[in-house]
Amino acid sequence: MMKYTPILSAFFLALLFTTLFSSPLMAQEITGKRTITVMGEGETNVAPDVAVVRFGVVTRHKNPEEARRLNAEAASEAMNAVRALGIEERNIQLETLRLQPVREYNQEAKRYEEVGFEAIRQVKVDVEDLEKLPALVATVVQKGANRLVGIAYDLKAKDASRNEALREAAAKAREKAQLLASALGATLGQVLTIHEQNFYYAPPQPYMRTEAMAMKADAAPEPDAYASGEIEVRASVQVVFEIE
Repeated sequence: MMKYTPILSAFFLALLFTTLFSSPLMAQEITGKRTITVMGEGETNVAPDVAVVRFGVVTRHKNPEEARRLNAEAASEAMNAVRALGIEERNIQLETLRLQPVREYNQEAKRYEEVGFEAIRQVKVDVEDLEKLPALVATVVQKGANRLVGIAYDLKAKDASRNEALREAAAKAREKAQLLASALGATLGQVLTIHEQNFYYAPPQPYMRTEAMAMKADAAPEPDAYASGEIEVRASVQVVFEIE
């Protein structure tokens, strides 16, 4: 059982005094101003200036060393083709290199059996000249790549478009607050708080043919298939204004 001592009694009295007298004063300071809270949304659309292409080279053989060798040769040919298009070395990166057994299901034996080895190599290429994109895809396919992982568009510098969307969001927040205050016969005062709520960045997704079609050695590049479109950038802010 807890015993009350003079020290504990003094502590609880101090706590009670603080609760009774301090809280109303704090609440009065917080709620002493009339405010209006609004949300503002801004949006901008920007043309991408870089594309990221990922392609793969997959080779199989019963011997693991032979699978690796065949993969290295095919990948070297594909990457040399990329360099021949004027892509700088800093924009070519080997992302994945794996050598793994391949298992297939034997219907007669009713079990999975190892039938060989598979070497997988994935390469990422940053394309800063988008006009080279169709030719690059066709070239790597013709020169050894047998898996087109995907194409993604991006911006070298996102800050400018993000800031533009934020400026528009802030302007719309003030416009909305001014409209509400005017409609209610009030005068809009100074900004009390600003909070960034959301930032949305949506790169376009290019149309891609099926892998079987894309991997045909005689497939010609289709410029329309790689039309970049625009990157949608949206931002929203919450602003609290004082009402005078």
